[in-house]
Amino acid sequence: MLSKYDPSNNSVSHFSANACLAPLCSMHGMAVTTVEGIGSIKNGLHPVQERIAKSHGSQCGFCTPGIVMSMYTLLRNNPKPTRSDMESAFEGNLCRCTGYRPILDGFKTFTKEYCAMGEKCCRNSTSATTNGLVNGQVNGEDGAMQNGISTELFTPSEFLPLDSTQDPIFPPELKTHQFDQQSLIFKGERSTWYRPTTLSELIDLKSTYPDAKLVVGNTEIGVEIKLKNMKYPVMIASTHVPELNQIRCHNDGVTFGASVTLTQIDETLKQIFQKEEEYKVRMYKAVVEMLRWFAGHQIRNVAAVAGNIITASPISDLNPLFLAAGAKLNVISKGNYYHTASPISDLNPLFLAAGAKLNVISKGNYYHTASPISDLNPLFLAAGAKLNVISKGGERSIVMDDNFFLGYRKTAVKPDEVVVSITLPFTQQDEYFGGYKQANRREDDIAIVNSGIRVLFEPNSNVVKEMALAFGGMAITTVMATKAMKNAIGRNWEEDLIQDMAGWLVEDLPLPSGAPGGMAAFRKTLCTSFFFKFYLMVQLELQSKHPCMVKSKVPSSYKSATPTFHREPSKSTQVYEEVAPSQPDLDPLGRPISHLSSSKQASGEAIYVDDMPRFENELHLALVTSSKAHAKIVNIDASEALKMPGVVDFVCHKDVPGENHWGSVMPDEEMFASKEVTCQGQVIGAVIADTQVHAQRAAKCVNIQYEPLEQIITIQDAIAKNSFYSISKTIKKGDPAAVFSKADHVIEGEMSMGGQEHFYLETHATIALPKNEDGEMELFASTQNPTETQMVVAEALGVDCNKIVCRVKRMGGGFGGKETRSVVISVPVAVAANKHKVPVRCMLDRDEDMVISGTRHPFFAKYKVGFTKEGKILAMDCDLYSNCGNTLDLSAAVMERALFHCENAYLIPNLRVTGFLCKTNIPSNTAFRGFGGPQGMMVAETMMEQVATMINIPPHQVREMNLYKENDLTHYNQCLTDCNLRRCWQECMEKSNYSARRKDVDIFNSENRWKKRGISIVPTKFGISYTLKLLNQAGALIMVYRDGSVLLTHGGTEMGQGLHTKMIQVASRTLKVPASKIHISETSTNTVPNTSATAASCSSDLNGMAVMYACQTILQRLEPIIRENPKGSWEDWVKAAYAARISLSTTGFYKTPDIGYNFETNTGNPFNYFSYGVACSEVEIDCLTGDHQVLRTDIVMDVGVSINPAIDIGQIEGGFIQGYGLMMLELQKVSPDGFLFTRGPGNYKIPGFGDIPVEFNVSLLKGSVNKRAVYSSKAIGEPPLFLSASVYFAAKDAISSARSDAGLDGYFQLKSPATPERIRMACQDQFTELFPDAEPGTYKPWFVQL
Repeated sequence: MLSKYDPSNNSVSHFSANACLAPLCSMHGMAVTTVEGIGSIKNGLHPVQERIAKSHGSQCGFCTPGIVMSMYTLLRNNPKPTRSDMESAFEGNLCRCTGYRPILDGFKTFTKEYCAMGEKCCRNSTSATTNGLVNGQVNGEDGAMQNGISTELFTPSEFLPLDSTQDPIFPPELKTHQFDQQSLIFKGERSTWYRPTTLSELIDLKSTYPDAKLVVGNTEIGVEIKLKNMKYPVMIASTHVPELNQIRCHNDGVTFGASVTLTQIDETLKQIFQKEEEYKVRMYKAVVEMLRWFAGHQIRNVAAVAGNIITASPISDLNPLFLAAGAKLNVISKGNYYHTASPISDLNPLFLAAGAKLNVISKGNYYHTASPISDLNPLFLAAGAKLNVISKGGERSIVMDDNFFLGYRKTAVKPDEVVVSITLPFTQQDEYFGGYKQANRREDDIAIVNSGIRVLFEPNSNVVKEMALAFGGMAITTVMATKAMKNAIGRNWEEDLIQDMAGWLVEDLPLPSGAPGGMAAFRKTLCTSFFFKFYLMVQLELQSKHPCMVKSKVPSSYKSATPTFHREPSKSTQVYEEVAPSQPDLDPLGRPISHLSSSKQASGEAIYVDDMPRFENELHLALVTSSKAHAKIVNIDASEALKMPGVVDFVCHKDVPGENHWGSVMPDEEMFASKEVTCQGQVIGAVIADTQVHAQRAAKCVNIQYEPLEQIITIQDAIAKNSFYSISKTIKKGDPAAVFSKADHVIEGEMSMGGQEHFYLETHATIALPKNEDGEMELFASTQNPTETQMVVAEALGVDCNKIVCRVKRMGGGFGGKETRSVVISVPVAVAANKHKVPVRCMLDRDEDMVISGTRHPFFAKYKVGFTKEGKILAMDCDLYSNCGNTLDLSAAVMERALFHCENAYLIPNLRVTGFLCKTNIPSNTAFRGFGGPQGMMVAETMMEQVATMINIPPHQVREMNLYKENDLTHYNQCLTDCNLRRCWQECMEKSNYSARRKDVDIFNSENRWKKRGISIVPTKFGISYTLKLLNQAGALIMVYRDGSVLLTHGGTEMGQGLHTKMIQVASRTLKVPASKIHISETSTNTVPNTSATAASCSSDLNGMAVMYACQTILQRLEPIIRENPKGSWEDWVKAAYAARISLSTTGFYKTPDIGYNFETNTGNPFNYFSYGVACSEVEIDCLTGDHQVLRTDIVMDVGVSINPAIDIGQIEGGFIQGYGLMMLELQKVSPDGFLFTRGPGNYKIPGFGDIPVEFNVSLLKGSVNKRAVYSSKAIGEPPLFLSASVYFAAKDAISSARSDAGLDGYFQLKSPATPERIRMACQDQFTELFPDAEPGTYKPWFVQL
């Protein structure tokens, strides 16, 4: 949180900002408050920290400090926010673990609407029923209370009250105007930062340094320097020039100083709404609506309006609005006039439409650069906003119109000119304005296409007098559809204009297939869809004001296309079985206790790898990776890099003293590529330097010459060129071919499912600490697999494993991505440390991590299925293909699990399935939560939908009739015992009120043409065990000290899933001692050897049993002592045992019994048991844009006897939301040459706070007992993920309704993820028909389907 004193009104303002983008020198005169400054374990947590911890809102904890500070800042400004305010505060925050619900539940206790009585609040209707709850109580079938069922995971009454008097005070020494009046110069290693405080000083600096960048929030420049390797020797901060910070309202509109932030604009315009007549603020409303989706609060709080214009991004959110409005800029400079502009600014279209104007002042010629993806420029343009500019050569005004943007990142402003202000005009009585944007993710995402549209009618008529159409995302700049604008003049605002406008826009906005950014047909369709929405909105206004004038009335079914997006505040329920009343209070098993590190995580005191203090003589490492997908290495020249400041050395394969090859299954991967690279991002070498920045800069200067070789990128490429790994397995049961000939129906189909980036919040990180004795080395690594890291590093260094110790305290998320791929980072670090005998550290930046580390496997399937006329599945034949990447890694095991799960939860008596591993030139894909299971299950669910469509039976009926039941045999001949699948199905049907809501959905769809809803219910059956038998083992070490405290170690690692917390609960139950007596410090290879990776959802099962056995051994040794003193305390018994020389330390070991499978004979049990679950989701889609919203999700999950209901429910919700990203949002974009476009949060979007279901209900199945796991529990990490398919199929259901309205009935294929592009283009209509897809092979696509 940044705090700044305003001497003009003697007040202090608080605002959140992104630390990674905030230059240190810009903090002069401000107070900076971090999470450590508001509370601590020692001195007491702040209520914000306490509530996120106790409400189970912190899992891995890496994102928690940022979320805490967003909430804290909100409360400093508004101690009683609304629910909407609270949820909006997190638009710029991400979490990959929790699913967001527990965070919102914890923080809603700060809001105005919150009542401590919860659902019992008197404001709630006594008849309200939600998810089986009546006024918060769980009811049985007869309406009676179900005993032993709880809906509370935490107790709000125990929370500390919010007390503003305890907040840190603003430093009195900063309460002065002197800091704002100081002109500053900061000189760095590569750049100089100036901060003038007068306009004349600013003009002089810009004249002296015409190429210098003006910086306010650094939100664009910071990204360019970090990610685009841009160098700016001089930067000028215009934040403290008074003229650039003024806001002035006048008769023509509002003038904003160039340094006014987007947040200030938003607040000012909202105030104007209350004062001015409705017609005058129509453009302003478009700006405010666009700002709602412009980045997050952290960006809007510091980003300035002029920066948005001048960066001239082609997908600026504001430039289309400014262009449409004809906004005016006021400018000052010393040189001649020239300007560059963006083609896809979001606000420019709006500003142009409104005829906004820019006023400019300069000393001479004008030149300026601007962002093409400005969020506000479109709005300003549309409104005719004005920028005021002053220069020694005189002041002038520039109108933002179709001549404003001159080329990519170029505007009509000269290099030495300074934008002083922008004027946004009022709209007229007969003038209407609209702003539109479609992105992959609604919140905090750059636009795919955006638009500002303005129309002015002749007085009291519907005849077009002026039209402005500005679009971002359709060219290299924000552009105006000038021909369409001209043709529209004189036309009546009637239905025939729609089709004519569509044709004109096609001419004005040509976009060839394969254009940068891809999705050409979708982008062109969006332009027409935006105009159609605008047409409907204006026509409804005209109908209301001049009912007799309008001939083309808007049908009632079209009206839902016009409202802006609205989301109700989130709500949820969590239902679980309470512990028995007789269970001792000190026994924590089955209770929803908080993650034991949550308080440390909330206060910023939890230590991750890169938080560790620097060691003496420590060096930093940066990897040098391949820029080619497949090539021979001709030469490596590190000479320039070695000359750079701080650089110590370049290491490569020549520096590996041991083995340079490794692999989880076969050694087919080089630590350092020596002769050939087989993917972009493959490690070739590494630079070590005194700082991370020096190492990274130098790494980019290592020159590598290549000889290109043929590359294979996609599954289809691999199939065409027969590029497969030799491992291929088949499971066959019965005789599918024979059954097909007798079945009532036989159909064939395909399924395509994309990959998914792990996006753990903590990237790969390792510190290597050489001991300089006997070849010993200690590694601190963010890895799920300490033993694998130990073994591979030992092999690389040519030493025995007993010389290498790998230690893991915690990880900031893993999800499978750190099971094997962490070795790719750890080995180079170890090699460098070994060579130089000093500690070496490496933590990857996000873009580096995404390029190097691999993802979830993309899958393609071809299937054939035979079934009866009633829908009973008789036989299936299926081929599965996975994109493995350039090495085998874990791909064979991933495919095995896909083969085991290809039938999901359905009995298919005759089944053959074969898996093919595609060898391609992309980074090796690897383990990811679900490990091939979701890809296999997706085949079954796609098949079920196609069968249902074929015989015209509701999909849920086809699913239900084919569900497994008790004692059924799977296609791999494992008998299902204790099968609770049908119980979960029935309970979910009831809790979700599926049947009634199905009818409601159908009614909604019959009444709405351009908004559609869908509902779907989907089961899951997930096998628990490693499919490789030898991995199903675990060990534990327990040490009891003389004071009675217990130190516990086991083979599992903590990555946020609460494993350590559960293990302490198990130990507490077994030893019969309070959990507070037990501590887990870390996971280390020198305490528990030969561990399996923490993966496959069975870590609680394996390690829990090992812990239980170890504790039982201790108790057995204490039995004689306890018999002698039965009334003694635990401490008494421990002291007596020590005095009696009884060992108080021991190990525990467990191996899963009765498992093992033979592919040759199709016999055995690959899994220890199965976890079951069912989810029902309802989705609403916008048929014109492809946007969607999840209205409600109900989940019933079988977790056995839950060790910790809060953790288990958190895993269910987190897994579901991560799966939602896989199914609906997270699209990898890779060029045909293997270049990864989606290499950071800017263009790869995981779900945010606003993406969770509006209503999110989770119930744990009651009365489930699992005899094959510790204390009757069940695994929970991976099984819930696939339940997110209910959202995908609900969206598909909604699309089906839209297609039906267009006369398109029958089955259709929808690739996953179901992005806005895929949803929109599947909703075929008169607009999509204008833009048919180009024939494959006739163009080079911008990105490909892996």
